Amino acid sequence: MIKVVFFDLDDTIVDTTRLAEMARRNAIENMVRHGLPVDFDTAYGELLELIKEYGSNFNRHFDYLLRRLEIPYDPKLVAAGVISYHNTKFAYLRTVRGVRRLLLELQKDGYRLGIITDGDPIKQWEKILRLELDPYFDEVLISDSLGVKKPHPRIFKRALRDIGVKPEEALMVGDRLYSDIYGAKNVGMTTIWFRYGKYADRELEYLDYADFTMNSLEELPGILRGLNLEESEAGPDKEIHAD
Repeated sequence: MIKVVFFDLDDTIVDTTRLAEMARRNAIENMVRHGLPVDFDTAYGELLELIKEYGSNFNRHFDYLLRRLEIPYDPKLVAAGVISYHNTKFAYLRTVRGVRRLLLELQKDGYRLGIITDGDPIKQWEKILRLELDPYFDEVLISDSLGVKKPHPRIFKRALRDIGVKPEEALMVGDRLYSDIYGAKNVGMTTIWFRYGKYADRELEYLDYADFTMNSLEELPGILRGLNLEESEAGPDKEIHAD
């Protein structure tokens, strides 16, 4: 019987991909507006390469962008990028459609809820708090606090231990087949791949680790009802085989 539903954060609960793209584009436009001596496409392409190489949590993207473009360091240009990036993030930060309604429904049905996410703890908590999502969740585990990232089993086992359930009593919902689904399945959790965001057609070699696939969060309550109905009909001595 499923007792706990864990969610990834980015592109599962929070609509991160669209927000990040908009924020980066606005940052470059503002830098060009304030005197960056290259065209938008050149600067934006270099920024994407930097993010690919250094990761999205690197805190000096705009400083390094000037270096790569062979432009002398100019704090005005860096500030223009930083200001526009953060203003966009704060103005357009949104949940994925249907999140609040879903969380309320799951709570009403008696499920405990948790978040298992990668990323910088402060940045991830900022998203959660700005969107006022924290009251919905019994447990929030951010992998960087443990020194490992998904799909490492340690983070999933820690989440299960902290919330006090067995793997077979927990469900993991995420947009990444590799880090979310493969990782959770390897510790014995039931898994649902939420086909959303930039990973909607990637990492398909791990698709077999998903017990279910959904294209909308509205499908989740029905999947849970079906799982628990199978459990009750099977009885304690019968084995259930997920499709």
